[in-house]
Amino acid sequence: MTVHEVLSIGHPALRQRATETPLEQIASSEIQNLIDDLIDTMRHAHGAGIAANQIGATQRICVLEVNNNPRYPYKPKIPLTVAINPVVKTVGTGTFLNNEGCLSVPLRGDVKRFTSAHISYLDRHGDNQVFDAHGLTAATWQHEVDHLNGVLFIDKSDPATLTTWEEFETHHRTAFLERITNLQNEWTK
Repeated sequence: MTVHEVLSIGHPALRQRATETPLEQIASSEIQNLIDDLIDTMRHAHGAGIAANQIGATQRICVLEVNNNPRYPYKPKIPLTVAINPVVKTVGTGTFLNNEGCLSVPLRGDVKRFTSAHISYLDRHGDNQVFDAHGLTAATWQHEVDHLNGVLFIDKSDPATLTTWEEFETHHRTAFLERITNLQNEWTK
């Protein structure tokens, strides 16, 4: 298990667009080891996802997983997913306010996210994967691909909603959970 330090806001790597990983390099030990390191680091930090540039790597790779995550117990499950060169195309005009956190930013804040997105990527074997995501899952994908584009959630958030994790838990969590539960109920109708 190799757990890397997660870079914090202010590190230049977080503001750089990650570069595409050529198909012929995916099977290399360098890329496969990077993928394993991303998985180990994400799980160790209890993240819902992590992008390669969050550990200082320049490849356009992220991993996502939500399974009884203590940081995000309200999020729908996402099986372990390795996404190489992911593309998120938003679908429709529907949006919602998502309160997001980040392993690289010690804050949470409201971000307007598209409710639906069409996702395409190469998996760790180089196979094409395509699916549609909705709600919090779509938002998680948008967040991770933003990282790969050098964008942090605070760039898209209303500064008045920024809070530390502790203050979110104390003052804002209940209202957010009520709001997001109501939205999830609407999305599943």
